[in-house]
Amino acid sequence: MSDRPVNVGLIGCGNISTTYLGFAPLFPGLRIVAVADLAPAAARKRAQEYSVEARSVETLLTSDDIDVIVNLTVPAAHYDVTHAILSAGKHAYSEKPLALTLEQARSLVALSERTGLRIGSAPDTFLGGTHQQARALIDAGAIGRVVSGTAHVMSRGMEHWHPNPDFFFLPGAGPVLDLGPYYITNLVQLLGPVTRVAALTSAAHDRRTILSEPRRGETIPVETPTTIHALLEFEQGATITFSASWDVMAHEHSPMEIYGTEGSLFLPDPNFFGGTLSRAGVDCDLHEVTMWDHLFLTPNFELDTNPQANYRTAGLADMAAAIAADRPHRCALDMAVHVTEVMTGILQSGETGAFVAMTTSCNRPAPLGPEMARGLMPEARQGRLA
Repeated sequence: MSDRPVNVGLIGCGNISTTYLGFAPLFPGLRIVAVADLAPAAARKRAQEYSVEARSVETLLTSDDIDVIVNLTVPAAHYDVTHAILSAGKHAYSEKPLALTLEQARSLVALSERTGLRIGSAPDTFLGGTHQQARALIDAGAIGRVVSGTAHVMSRGMEHWHPNPDFFFLPGAGPVLDLGPYYITNLVQLLGPVTRVAALTSAAHDRRTILSEPRRGETIPVETPTTIHALLEFEQGATITFSASWDVMAHEHSPMEIYGTEGSLFLPDPNFFGGTLSRAGVDCDLHEVTMWDHLFLTPNFELDTNPQANYRTAGLADMAAAIAADRPHRCALDMAVHVTEVMTGILQSGETGAFVAMTTSCNRPAPLGPEMARGLMPEARQGRLA
């Protein structure tokens, strides 16, 4: 690829497409050209909203002016669509999860190797300034050797806000495959690969009542576990407790805590790029860490009136830059495959009651420090977006 922006197409024009269409302009290395959806009206709507072209899926796959196609379909279609993207001669970037089985993930690896084309996969929130600073502290030995930790993502579920929550409660979703990628990917970038997992799983209800409009009052089936308590053993020796549930009305657990031989780190929700980072040393006193000057900490978005740092598509921008520079991209295929095995292993353990050993591994992605983040957004100056 030349120095021109990478031309991007999107397949899938649901809720998540607005995130990519809205935030891609932050990164000058990206240019979204066209969108497609099996429902042409959905593609036309997004195209009109964001001043891009609407094309059919078949046309987008064969378009000569597209370099990378982003797969924003429902999880059950991720494998087939990513396979079709590579088969059409395009690089692919998939929303999470990469695939629903390890066999599917390995098939994509084989296709990527045969074609010489790249596959990247969300989430990219681990590139956020807070999570990257936590990694820098861990790598510098600020809390000694990491020995254990916890991660919790728990709520009442998706049916109270999502207009069409059905797929969240079907096989291929649930809190592990839907939200687990944020947490497990962040743990892998902080600590490295997982060697084995164990879990207990359950579901509080066999049907859910939709509380959001326009389908308020409808009931939908629950066909996947909605409460999961898992243990993750890491290659470097740490053991992490991971809990994911959509059966919890309220709790006071921190999103992520990392315990070392000489201190502890308290991280914010890895579903977001920023937030407060706290640390305790051997004196056991907890204090907020002074945050470094990282672009992916700058608030640029409001969630429920709370300013947030939201730089989704950073992983896609990094992959585009990596292709041009012929270097590995950070939202890497080997990590996505490994995270897929960790998540499906957790669900398998919940079914069998046995530990599940991992058969895959991965490299930790390269860190993304402040200077590297500025390289992806050269228009940003002095902590403000241009």
